[in-house]
Amino acid sequence: MNNEPFNILLADDDEGDTLLFKLAFSELKIKTIVNTVSDGVKLMEWLINEENTLPYLLFLDLNMPLKNGLECLKEIKSNNKLKEIFIAIYSTSDNEKDMDETFYNGANVYITKPNDFNLLKQTLEKVVMTAYTYQEPGMIRDNFLLKI
Repeated sequence: MNNEPFNILLADDDEGDTLLFKLAFSELKIKTIVNTVSDGVKLMEWLINEENTLPYLLFLDLNMPLKNGLECLKEIKSNNKLKEIFIAIYSTSDNEKDMDETFYNGANVYITKPNDFNLLKQTLEKVVMTAYTYQEPGMIRDNFLLKI
């Protein structure tokens, strides 16, 4: 890995989850810059704002107000400027339908939010390493569900 920090963007409306996410990244040995948005409309505004650096990795919650994660995923993947962003679905849902829909709409990995802080740190580190390893599009379904 190079020495540049990874730009990470989290789209999640749960303030508690956002705080834990940022804390977990601050404790990892991976250099990151973490930005957050609290709904799907703010996410899309952030992504199209030319002043912002596009994230290397986007963690996308499915259940957000104004525009949900699936709507954002579809919009991102249909935009030539944004479609190469590595997207990790980051959700409390372990519903097979949600997993299938996000996989078929271009998400790179699906994570069910861990309820243990150490497990969260392990999961986030594994996602960053997975994104770094699989920079090519076309992940296969077997690699889609991230398990720790």
